[in-house]
Amino acid sequence: MNAFGKLFRVTIFGESHGPAVGVTLDGIPAGLPISADDFVTDIERRKGGVQKGTTPRKEDDTPLFQTGLFNGHATGAPMTLLFENKNTRSGDYEKQRSVPRPGHADFVAHRKFGGFEDFRGGGHFSGRLTVCLVGAGVIAKKIISPLQVKATILEIGGEKDLEAGLQKAIDAKDSIGGVVECRVGGLPAGLGEPFFDSVESVLSHAVFAIPAVRGIEFGTGFEAAKMFGIDHNDAIEDNTGKTRTNHAGGVVGGISNGNELVFRIAVKPTSSTPKEQTTLNWETGEQEAFSVKGRHDLCIALRVPVVLEAVTALVLADLMMQANLIPRVIQ
Repeated sequence: MNAFGKLFRVTIFGESHGPAVGVTLDGIPAGLPISADDFVTDIERRKGGVQKGTTPRKEDDTPLFQTGLFNGHATGAPMTLLFENKNTRSGDYEKQRSVPRPGHADFVAHRKFGGFEDFRGGGHFSGRLTVCLVGAGVIAKKIISPLQVKATILEIGGEKDLEAGLQKAIDAKDSIGGVVECRVGGLPAGLGEPFFDSVESVLSHAVFAIPAVRGIEFGTGFEAAKMFGIDHNDAIEDNTGKTRTNHAGGVVGGISNGNELVFRIAVKPTSSTPKEQTTLNWETGEQEAFSVKGRHDLCIALRVPVVLEAVTALVLADLMMQANLIPRVIQ
């Protein structure tokens, strides 16, 4: 449901237009130094309005520590962080209650929760909650240090030139999708628990918690379907597990093999497009023309890299704890 992980467990809560969103982390090693300054870089990377093509909605997103921190160090107890919602315009959503937005969770949330869901700004389904993932990721990155997790945008709208991809959307007066790649070097061999808790399985599970993700591939991914076995197999060069190529993306048999972890995700176009669409009015039972109002991202993929890094760090922290590679107390 809203929690993920075994030994390093993450629970997110809140709604887009409620008083705050937040995250509770269980399993942080006692003694880990943590301060609000640690969050600045990644929180700024996630914010809208910072770069062309992102929503003008801006929040301070200064983490408010509620539990689990004492004298600047993790206590070993669950840590709860809050991120206040101060810049909301709920009226944009009150007007469209009876017409669920295509591509959003409005219709399914209404069916599942019987109309009691907070529909403003997407409620609990909103991309706003990715700030919770990023906050958790800041701590996870500290836990797995010196490992470095790095995600970058490879293309927007099929264009390697990101500006050209954005311009396509601007010219079409529409939203657009993209591809984001994540790489992690220095991973030890042996992480992962096949079959259902393989590295790919757990990462995929976490990655699809990011709103707008439509697909994932490791190493050569779907291109592997076009290759011969002799070309796809990665020749092992030494006892560290180093391979001449890395078509497997650092994972074989569901277990990390000591090479660079490489995977990519497909991010759909932002569902809130200014283009006129057709949707159902569930009060009249008729279809009608509909246009999304409010403040939205032209290309949500622009804000995904730091979120992808966060969920990757969360998974790796949990897997490394399961392998006894991270102590429960940091001296």
